[in-house]
Amino acid sequence: MIIVMKNTVTDDEINRVSDEVKSQGFQVHLSRGTERTIIGVIGDERVLEKEHFESLPGVQEIMPVLKPYKLASRDFHPENTVVDINGVGVGGREVTVMAGPCSVESRDQLLTTARAVRGAGAKILRGGAFKPRTSPYSFQGLGKEGLELLHEVGKETGMPVITEVMAPDQIDLVAQYSDILQIGARNMQNYNLLHAVGETPLPVLLKRGFSSKIDEWLLAAEYILSHGNYNVMLCERGIRTFDSKYTRNTLDINAIPVLKELSHLPVIIDPSHATGKWEFVRAASRAAVAAGADGLLIEVHPNPSEALSDGRQSLIPDNFTRLMQQIAVIAEAVGRSVDVHAPDSAENESILL
Repeated sequence: MIIVMKNTVTDDEINRVSDEVKSQGFQVHLSRGTERTIIGVIGDERVLEKEHFESLPGVQEIMPVLKPYKLASRDFHPENTVVDINGVGVGGREVTVMAGPCSVESRDQLLTTARAVRGAGAKILRGGAFKPRTSPYSFQGLGKEGLELLHEVGKETGMPVITEVMAPDQIDLVAQYSDILQIGARNMQNYNLLHAVGETPLPVLLKRGFSSKIDEWLLAAEYILSHGNYNVMLCERGIRTFDSKYTRNTLDINAIPVLKELSHLPVIIDPSHATGKWEFVRAASRAAVAAGADGLLIEVHPNPSEALSDGRQSLIPDNFTRLMQQIAVIAEAVGRSVDVHAPDSAENESILL
C-alpha cells in the first residue's frame, strides 16, 4: 500500500505519517519525486487502520499496490531509480557500459582489456572470478586470485568492478574486492542467495533466468529489496526459445519497455550472452539502446581465440571502440548519452555501418 501526500506537504507532516506507520508495526519506504511524495507501507496491510491515516494532515489518498512485487513496482516508486556506484550513475540519462573479459585469466590480460574499454568509454569493469559452467571440466575461474586482480586493476584504471557471486558463503569474500554483486541467470531463484545479498549495502545486478517470466524476475528482485537493499539493477541476457541454431539465446528486447512500465529499477542488457556470437553483439547493443536500456554488459578480450571461456562472443578492443561510437549516436537520437570521444567527420559518416 502507498500513502500519497499532498503537493503542499511539509517535512513535519511526512515525519508524523511515517511515525504512525511504524507505530503500527510496519516498515516505511519514502519516495520523494519531482511531482509527488509517496510513503510506502511494507507489511501485511490488512490490519492497517486506513481511515486513521486518511485523516492525517498532508495525506491526499491511500492506494493499494496490486502487483505482487511491491518495492520493485513503479506504483510504489514512480521515479526512476539511479544506482550510484562510486560516482558512476546507472539509470539516469547516460547509458552506462560495463565491459571486460568473461573470465579473469591473468593480470596482463585483464589490465590490457581494462585499459582498452576504459579508453573507449566504458565506466565499469566486468570480469569473472568464480565461473558457473555447464561442464564440471570447464575452466571455473581463478577464485580469490581473480578477485584480487579485479580489485587491483579496477583501482589502477579508476573503474568500479562487477563480478559474480554464486553462494551466500562467498558474499563476504567477493564484497571485499567488488563494487557490484552479480547474480547470474542460474541463481536468479536461489532465494538463500537473494536474501543474503539483500543484507549487504552493495549494488546488485540480477540477471534473468533462462526461462523465467518477467513477473518471476521482478519477484526475485523483491527478495533483495525486501531486506532493505534498494540498489538493484535488472539484466536481460537472453532467454531460451525453440530456435538456438544461430544464436546462443533469444534477446528479449520487449522486456526493456515492459520493465520500464512496471518497475523503477535500471535495466541492463547483456548482448554477449544473448547472442553468443561477437558478430551479432553490436546490432543487439544498438537495438537495446534504441529501446531504452540504461546500460550494457559486454564481454571484451584482447585475443578471443585463446580465451578460457566464451571467446566466441567476446569483442576485440577495436570492435568494442567502434560499438561505443555507434551507440553514442543512437543514444543521442533517443535523448540519452554515452561518454565517448567524438569521432571526426570521416568516421561519423560511416559510424553506423
